[in-house]
Amino acid sequence: MVNERNKKLGEARSVIREIFEYGNARKQQIGADKVFDFSIGNPGVPAPPEVNEEIVRLTTTMPSLALHGYTSAAGAPEVREAVAQYIRTAFGVPVTAEGVYMTCGAAASLTITLNALCEPGDEFVVITPCFPEYIVFIESAGGKVVPAACDERFHLDMGALDAAIGAHTKGVILNSPNNPTGAVYTREELSALAALLARKSEERGAPVFLIADEPYRELTYGAAVPYPMAYYPHTIVCYSFSKSLSLAGERIGYIAVSPQCENAQDVFSAVCGAGRALGFVCAPALFQRVVAKCLGHSGDIEEYRKNRDLLLGTLTACGFECVPPEGAFYLFVKSPEPDAAAFCERAKKYELLLVPSDGFGVKGYVRISYCVERAVIERSIPAFRALAKEYGLLK
Repeated sequence: MVNERNKKLGEARSVIREIFEYGNARKQQIGADKVFDFSIGNPGVPAPPEVNEEIVRLTTTMPSLALHGYTSAAGAPEVREAVAQYIRTAFGVPVTAEGVYMTCGAAASLTITLNALCEPGDEFVVITPCFPEYIVFIESAGGKVVPAACDERFHLDMGALDAAIGAHTKGVILNSPNNPTGAVYTREELSALAALLARKSEERGAPVFLIADEPYRELTYGAAVPYPMAYYPHTIVCYSFSKSLSLAGERIGYIAVSPQCENAQDVFSAVCGAGRALGFVCAPALFQRVVAKCLGHSGDIEEYRKNRDLLLGTLTACGFECVPPEGAFYLFVKSPEPDAAAFCERAKKYELLLVPSDGFGVKGYVRISYCVERAVIERSIPAFRALAKEYGLLK
């Protein structure tokens, strides 16, 4: 009667969403100030002033039909050119407007890209821990997921990647700054990865694509974020403004295909075709034009840094183990018991809502999203201390 796989996906939401909805229910039951929801990556700082200024300017100066009507399927030409010019200026890669496709955020960017590339029998490597929806996106495109574990500091393990990339590998998904670990991969790592992919492409006789998922690019605490397209020719960048401009609910982003990619025009045509087939044409017209004027801007990252430092200091003082994140807004904390889901259930006793790592492709950790109001962290400190005492981490 219906597609069974999609029915199951609809019945079993991602663990992140399940915990988020549980938190909403608890807030209704006992009050929002008593629930410490660290489940979802919903930006907690205001959009930069340029965003609201551009919304006001556009809505007061542009005719309604011109502002809210359909753009070209791949996006408004002037917006695509603005994105391409920004990439050329900021990163030195000669991207043109003809290689830019405006999308409804990073999820649409990834879904379109995977469907554009995937042929029967293709495999896609994901570096674990990884964002759980990668699995859904790859399998929905007809591909096979191949995990490659990162090292103990959550950086690239070239040996694991070498072993994972084989004759059927069509692409590798790279996410830096990383969700859920906060790791930012270095220039040396990108150079080594590019060399590995070049060798594997030669062995395969066809490009192994690098799919760079970049919603957190601007959110770092001093670490430089190398631009993958500048290191490896067969790169497709999937970008979202959700985190940098605090526009998660507006669903706006883009795909940029490297002009140095083999058969770049065919790749872009496949992107356009996949966007058409999936119904992802003409991204939100108003916000296409808004982001065109806000390229390179971000919300107040210093607020995230203060949250990170407060939460990291609190947890380490309580005896929890975690690697300090270099970017994004997540702490990846080692669970004091092997079963991270059981640990998260016990944390609920103190109204602490944490996400177990199982859905991210590894065991024994929890993700804590600190893009929340600082008052939430401050109120949660006694709860974290009580939880640590229960596990004997704090006397």
